Amino acid sequence: MTVAIGLGLMEFPFAGAGDYWRWVDLCEAGGVDSLWQTDRLVSRQPILECLATMGALAGRTRRLRFGMNVVSLGLRDPVLLAKQCATIDVLSEGRLLPGFGIGSPQGPEWQALGIDTKTRGRRTDEALEIIGRLWREDGVTFEGRHFRLRDASISPRPTRDDLPMWIGGGTEAAIRRTARYGTGWQAGAELPADAGRLVAAIKAAAAEIGRTIDDDHYGAAFPFCFGDRESAVVSGAMAAYARRTGRDPTNYFAVGDAATIVSRIAEYVAVGVEKFILRPVGPDGETVIAQTRRLIDEVLPQVSARWPKRGTS
Repeated sequence: MTVAIGLGLMEFPFAGAGDYWRWVDLCEAGGVDSLWQTDRLVSRQPILECLATMGALAGRTRRLRFGMNVVSLGLRDPVLLAKQCATIDVLSEGRLLPGFGIGSPQGPEWQALGIDTKTRGRRTDEALEIIGRLWREDGVTFEGRHFRLRDASISPRPTRDDLPMWIGGGTEAAIRRTARYGTGWQAGAELPADAGRLVAAIKAAAAEIGRTIDDDHYGAAFPFCFGDRESAVVSGAMAAYARRTGRDPTNYFAVGDAATIVSRIAEYVAVGVEKFILRPVGPDGETVIAQTRRLIDEVLPQVSARWPKRGTS
């Protein structure tokens, strides 16, 4: 097992940069595996731009890995994105974990940028091929419906020839996309049973085309809160999630004590998931920091004891 616990944010709950860096420093010192930032370009809520955040984290941290959960490829130019990722990976000495997805058609970004949502699947597939090739090849020529390149190259390239390419999504198209391009898969709001079904489907689809994805490169995400489900903080967060996604949050949020959170992790591990992005629930930075501290103190030691990393006892 290589069970690893990362933390993720969508909104920016902190009063300012100082409080954000206090949270990052706590994660760095406390043994959190990685930090993840949601990709959202247009919003009334404060949300950091994910690529700029990756660059800032590269300069602030020395141990933590970090990634985008997940960047919407249909909204981005693949050459620019390949260059940004390579630059951040080089400057962080190989700690970037790029995550890519198709993007929600309900997002306001499509209209704001004048992009037809019906093109997002094809644009994403073309972008994935272009990015992967730019990371590995000296010159890339590509003729697609949406992108065309002739002998394009970037330098410096990433520190690793096998820079991870995590793919998000739970549709049949996402399964095929992960099998063809991905080195890992990251669940969205899938509960354990659905995540297990998707893990099995991706493994089968990859085998059909002669590829494999490492067993420890399947991830899941869920919100957590030490506290009471009936509290105003939790009920408000659940209501906001339901409004935003149209999904029932009842079984998605892990609310209670450390045993509750570890039990939820175990449900995912049982179906083949070993990487996690947990989202602390809180209306402000102080609450998020307090929730994170409890996770570090109460959950991470249990995870290490229950699922010791390979080669350790």
